[in-house]
Amino acid sequence: MIGVIIVCSVLTAVDGDTVKCDGQNMRLLGGGTVDERGIDTPEIGSHAKCLKERKLALIAKRRLADLLRGKEVRIEAKGMDRSDRPLVNLYLPDGREVGQILLREGTAREWRPGQRNDWCG
Repeated sequence: MIGVIIVCSVLTAVDGDTVKCDGQNMRLLGGGTVDERGIDTPEIGSHAKCLKERKLALIAKRRLADLLRGKEVRIEAKGMDRSDRPLVNLYLPDGREVGQILLREGTAREWRPGQRNDWCG
């Protein structure tokens, strides 16, 4: 699934680095490379390790939802993750990649294999 364009009628934010396209969860790469680097955002709800992480997760989800709201987003799939979710880059109409915006704004951090981000510290 390299460079496949996905079209969906409904695109929503599940959390800060996951979107749902017509019922299918997709993980944001943030302009990264499959199995090499991507983006990570805090875990939401019971998956969070602390209250701070839960709060940051809600901020990240809200920001992602704001970026997507009312826009025709180009979705480019680059592969699959271990949970069989498509790994995608999302491009706004002006060409900016959504994950890169989240990184620059600080609601996401870079992810690399074997790396765990501490959102509680």
